[in-house]
Amino acid sequence: MDNLLDTIKLGDLRLKNRIVLPPMQTSKAGEDGEVTDELIDHYGQYSKDVGLIVVEHSFVSLEGRSSSSQLGIDKDNLLPGLEKLAETAKRGGAGALIQLNHAGLKSSGARLNLLDHDYEGSLSKYSREELERIVESFVEATRRAMRAGFDGVEIHGAHGFLLSEFVSQITNDREDEYGGDLGNRIKFPLKVVKRVRKELDGVLSYRLGATDLDPRGWSLEDAKTLAKKLDDLKVDLFDVSGGLCGDSPEELGDEQGYFVPHATEIGKVVSSPVVGVGGITDPGYANDLVSTGSLDLVAVGRAQYKDPSWAAKAIKELN
Repeated sequence: MDNLLDTIKLGDLRLKNRIVLPPMQTSKAGEDGEVTDELIDHYGQYSKDVGLIVVEHSFVSLEGRSSSSQLGIDKDNLLPGLEKLAETAKRGGAGALIQLNHAGLKSSGARLNLLDHDYEGSLSKYSREELERIVESFVEATRRAMRAGFDGVEIHGAHGFLLSEFVSQITNDREDEYGGDLGNRIKFPLKVVKRVRKELDGVLSYRLGATDLDPRGWSLEDAKTLAKKLDDLKVDLFDVSGGLCGDSPEELGDEQGYFVPHATEIGKVVSSPVVGVGGITDPGYANDLVSTGSLDLVAVGRAQYKDPSWAAKAIKELN
């Protein structure tokens, strides 16, 4: 019977335990998206104890940036800082991925009210040529991630950003091969993943938005359909969170593990490991999720952000 402190393999990478520091924007990057000493110090706090660090979402192109303080991976001149960040994240024996993102309609200056599903902007504004450039920006960012020394990348397909917007009926208003029915709406995320997988010699994780929590939009059953196709493309890890509803929707309450049932359902249809999230704070609860087979790994975000020694204390408690 597995537990939270057991090792696990993601592709060719073996993690020392199943505790994950999930990607959380720290707003510690520089004006041009560069790595700062503050960012290095932040991630250096976790490497000794957690099994996997997923560095916060990094913009793959300037037009896909979500905020002025977001980490960037869109230019080669950012590589020296990214190399230092990867080395710091891995120094204590943790695996380290970096999350790649295009913010889509949530790019800087855009106004989206996710709770009211009030969107300004249209996915139809992206021409086929622009979409191809976006795909290539993910590929180029992947190359930079590997040159920097990360163990792999995570593609952000959740929280109402571009790939999440493509799959949802609420935000996808396109009338070409990328819009309309489910098969068309998932084509663009699958294209990104297919091209990244071909380029990447390392771990490929996908942040899967499992539901919009809106009857008009993306559902768990839809997410399972996408997950099976991503599994066929050799995605190594499924990091399950929310769709347009974001990462901490009020509708699911504040009890820990609110996205765990969604992750468990995704785990039933894929062959690769699944990590669950959702306000998890208790080490015993996290351990039970693994020992009962509900999840393969457990992400603890805000609790670790608040207390960087959370993993060390959890290891001591569980031992």
